[in-house]
Amino acid sequence: MTDRLLRYREEPQIAGGRRDRNIIKRKLPSIRKIGLGDLRSALAAGMEDFLAMPSHVVFLSIVYPVFGLFVALISADRDVMPLLIPLTTGFALIGPFAALGLYELSRRREFGLDVSWKHAFAIWHAPSRASIAILASGLLMILLAWLFVAHTLYQVLDVDPAVSLPRFFYTLFMTSKGQTLLIAGATSGFLFAAVVLAVSVVSFPILLDRNISAANAVLTSLRVVRLNPVPISIWGIIVALALALGSIPLFVGLPVVIPVIGHATWHLYRHLVE
Repeated sequence: MTDRLLRYREEPQIAGGRRDRNIIKRKLPSIRKIGLGDLRSALAAGMEDFLAMPSHVVFLSIVYPVFGLFVALISADRDVMPLLIPLTTGFALIGPFAALGLYELSRRREFGLDVSWKHAFAIWHAPSRASIAILASGLLMILLAWLFVAHTLYQVLDVDPAVSLPRFFYTLFMTSKGQTLLIAGATSGFLFAAVVLAVSVVSFPILLDRNISAANAVLTSLRVVRLNPVPISIWGIIVALALALGSIPLFVGLPVVIPVIGHATWHLYRHLVE
C-alpha cells in the first residue's frame, strides 16, 4: 500500500514536430477552475498541517540565524545597506523552492504515511530532482536579476549613502529621492514577483508529485494562471501580506507564516491540478 501511494506518476517526454507538440499538450496534467472557497480550504488545510507536524521547529532553527547574520552584515558594511529591503523581500522569489520540504511533508500526511522532519529532505530522492534543480536555478537567476535592478535603481536615483541603519531608513522614507526609490523598487519588485508566481504556483508541487520535465511543470503553472487569473492573483496577495505581517517586527512571525503558506500551497496544488 505504501509503495503504491508513494509511486510517482510519469509523464512521457516527447519531442518533435507539430504532431508531437500536440501529443505533449494532451499529456499535460488536467487543471481545474477554482474559486475563493478553494483558497480558504487550502489555507485551512495548511494550518491543520502546521498544527499536526513540527515543521515550524525547523524554521525556528533556520530563520533567526540567517536573518541575524544578515543584520550583522548590514551593520558592518554600509555599502550593503541599499540591498537590505531587496534581500528581505527577495526571499519570496525563492520561497517556492525553499518550501519543497513542506510540500513533501503535506504529501506524506495526505497519504497517511509516517512524517518527521527528516522526511522534508526526502525530496532529493524524487525522480524529478533534475527538473527541480533546473527550476530552482531559474528562480535563483530571477533573484539575482532583482538584486541587480534594485542596486541599479539606487545608483541611478543617486540616493545619499547611509552611514547607519537609522540614517538609511530616514533617507528612504523621509526624502524625495528615497521615496522615488521606494516607488520604483516596489513597481519593479511587483513585476518580478508576478513572474515567479506565474511560473511556480504549482510547478514545484507537481515536480514532487509526478515525473515531469521542468518545462512542462512551468507550462502547467502558466495554464493554471491563465484559467484562474483572479484566484491566483488573490493568492499572491495573500502570500505577500502574510510574509509582510510575519516580518514585523524583526521577522518573529515567519516561523509560523512560512510553514502555513508552504503547506497551503501543496493543498492549493491539489485543488488546481487533477
